[in-house]
Amino acid sequence: MKKTLLLALIISLAGLQTQAQTEGESNWKSQGKIGINFSQSQFTNWAAGGQNALNALGLFNYKLNYKKEKHIWDNSLDMALGYSHIGQAKLMKTDDRIEFNSLYGKNATEKLFYSISFSFKTQFADGFDYKVDSTTPISGFFAPAYTTLGLGLEYKPTSYLSFNFSPLTGRVTMVMDQKLADSGSFGVEKGKNIRFELGAKASVKLEKEVFKNVTIGTKLELFSDYLKNPSSIDVDWQAMINMKVNKWLNANISTHLIYDEDIMITDVDGNKGPRTQFKEVLSIGLSHSF
Repeated sequence: MKKTLLLALIISLAGLQTQAQTEGESNWKSQGKIGINFSQSQFTNWAAGGQNALNALGLFNYKLNYKKEKHIWDNSLDMALGYSHIGQAKLMKTDDRIEFNSLYGKNATEKLFYSISFSFKTQFADGFDYKVDSTTPISGFFAPAYTTLGLGLEYKPTSYLSFNFSPLTGRVTMVMDQKLADSGSFGVEKGKNIRFELGAKASVKLEKEVFKNVTIGTKLELFSDYLKNPSSIDVDWQAMINMKVNKWLNANISTHLIYDEDIMITDVDGNKGPRTQFKEVLSIGLSHSF
């Protein structure tokens, strides 16, 4: 059921692409990239020590945007899944995300739009706290999943920069793994699978080629829940530097910072509470743009 929904999402984007071809190429712009990045190390009788390691990361990004007269409709799908195999240990997940964003806007002024925005986020596979064990999942597909729907304004001063403020935004957190739901993971009440929040959301997006074949991108999202502790701001900040070596080779550096007071994390001393989450990935590999 859950994976059927993901398949439906991909098919919907394919349908939009078909519609783009039939309704007029001049109104639609599409851009996609698929790639696999990897690193490997091998040790044989190495006096300084070390363990064999293999890391692989698959990436898929697709954008389909529409613009005609006073109307815009921007859609993007970002997916990634990566694993690392070190020595004789089991596979460890290093990256995992599914994120779909869609925004419809109508001109208020030349660069300001009335907007309706939608987003969906989840992951492909089970996640584990490898410091504890690799058999008890602490996350999974639709555990959690987040959807937001907001009404507001979109300001686009340039083609590579946009600001959005949605003072009326609903956010739904879903934890469809019952064991995780029973423990109250990701802010849901114990035993319940869904949590609803009503608040305000602000976001900033930037994607620009700063040097030839070097592109930087960043997206900052802030959310405040009117119904519970509105002074607490949830933060989701992603950044990436993409360096294109040639038509096929590329190198990427990406970071992801999250702070959410409803997500409890246990530290090395056993203390449980909200904490700043941070992830950094450096990868080199093959990619194809279409």
